[in-house]
Amino acid sequence: MRTTKLLATAGLLGASALTALLGAGTAFAGSGDSGSSGDDKAPTEAGTSFRTAQEVEQGRRATAGASTGDYLYWSFPADAGQRPTVKATVKLPDSAARPSGATWRIDVYDGLRRRQSCMYGSQSRAAAPDATSVDLSCTLRTVRAWSEPWANDPLPGTYYVRLTAATPTPSDQGLPVSAEVEVTSKEVGGSSAVDGSLAAPLVPGSTTKEAAAASDDSSDEENGSQAGQTLATGEPEDGWSSGWWSDRWVWTAAGGILAALAGIGGYALTRGTGRPSRVPPGM
Repeated sequence: MRTTKLLATAGLLGASALTALLGAGTAFAGSGDSGSSGDDKAPTEAGTSFRTAQEVEQGRRATAGASTGDYLYWSFPADAGQRPTVKATVKLPDSAARPSGATWRIDVYDGLRRRQSCMYGSQSRAAAPDATSVDLSCTLRTVRAWSEPWANDPLPGTYYVRLTAATPTPSDQGLPVSAEVEVTSKEVGGSSAVDGSLAAPLVPGSTTKEAAAASDDSSDEENGSQAGQTLATGEPEDGWSSGWWSDRWVWTAAGGILAALAGIGGYALTRGTGRPSRVPPGM
């Protein structure tokens, strides 16, 4: 009876501790989920180069008007443990004014401007002559907190999306189109966690928007530079985690607790009930 009570108490304590740890892990993992919060509006135009790429938050839909043949650029932040998916929709003009269709394509580059391959998705698609829109998508590999210098793994930092007509026909050149781009991420968790982290995320330049805005006037007077040409400085809503947290912490702690409970239970089952009554004292 005493052993049963001890095991039951130990089991309840272990279950409570495991539930608390799992709840903490869910809270930490949820803190990095992508989504739109706040009242800031998504950009309604796109850049024409990496330097002028328009920043867009994950979970928001950016729009832009352009002409077939233009290069459209957006940028977004991605942190360790995220698996970003970029979706783009190109709305085409009336088919009567578009005798043939171009092939549209999206490419994603990391903070070092290395082109990142897509795990899956329709990265390139030709527009049918009677189509009114073209849908594209690209799901990247999971962003790693650290990687070898020679590897091409996605790392925390700024990512660039480039949308363009890859093979425009002469009849398509210059026709007006509108584009929509949205970036979402899936939190992968500890299954892709690595030991190590970057000293700093791969974001272009070291100047912030505030410093650039403060120096706009003097820069314009000295060298005639135009405002709005600052490099992307966006970051996740909760800041860069650099991979310090993963749900491996939860499962490691839970495994330790279960191992301790197993030891207590094994001891309680094997220690016996003390000296048998038939054995006299002193034996």
